[in-house]
Amino acid sequence: MLAYDGPMRDEVDELVEAWARERADLDLAPVEVFSRITRLARRLDLARREAFAAHHVESWEFDVLAALRRAGPPYELSPKRLLHETLVTSGTMTNRVDRLVARDLVERLPDPRDRRGVLVRLTGEGKACVDGAFEALLAAEQGFMTGLSEDDRTRLAALLRTLLVPFA
Repeated sequence: MLAYDGPMRDEVDELVEAWARERADLDLAPVEVFSRITRLARRLDLARREAFAAHHVESWEFDVLAALRRAGPPYELSPKRLLHETLVTSGTMTNRVDRLVARDLVERLPDPRDRRGVLVRLTGEGKACVDGAFEALLAAEQGFMTGLSEDDRTRLAALLRTLLVPFA
């Protein structure tokens, strides 16, 4: 592996060079990719927290509110569907919905199709909250991509999709 010596070096270049020096017998290509993804994920997580904090919402709250918002009018889902959308356990979802109900961001309603079931619906306040947080998140994420052309963004999204599809 040849060390990258271009004008835009980062800390991963130094890390890879050190490993190449110490372990020339290993293919370090995964380190070049996944160390950058990990570092970018950390920065994105911080930006996400800041965007959400400005709208007084935690990341887990945003996940539930966003699932409801994406459902479209009347912005409601069954708890089972919310589990599927947010990838958490039933007990965790119950706790999350309870907390969101207490903040008046969602409400529980009887399911007209199932007398034993309930639906979780986004309130007007919840909709305003998630919309504001989402706009702030998009603005932050746009800032991360300012150095990429539209073609580069499209290519990067396709490459990342290729990496993620086996886990879907």
